[in-house]
Amino acid sequence: MKELVEVIAKALVDHPEEVVVTETEDEHTIVLNLQVAQDDMGKVIGKQGRIAKAIRTVVKSAASKDEKKVVVDIMQ
Repeated sequence: MKELVEVIAKALVDHPEEVVVTETEDEHTIVLNLQVAQDDMGKVIGKQGRIAKAIRTVVKSAASKDEKKVVVDIMQ
């Protein structure tokens, strides 16, 4: 999951070298924290959060084979 979010985010931003994804996993949940450059924040979130919602949808679909909930947080 971590690699998937990283690839998507790097394709969207102007500063792909500043994309950092950290993964925290427990028994029922995987939390992915996505950090990008301040200038790229709007590109990752999109108008009315559409890009962020699309990223979450793709990750959720990819994680459907695992029986865990996946949360993607976009951090500053």
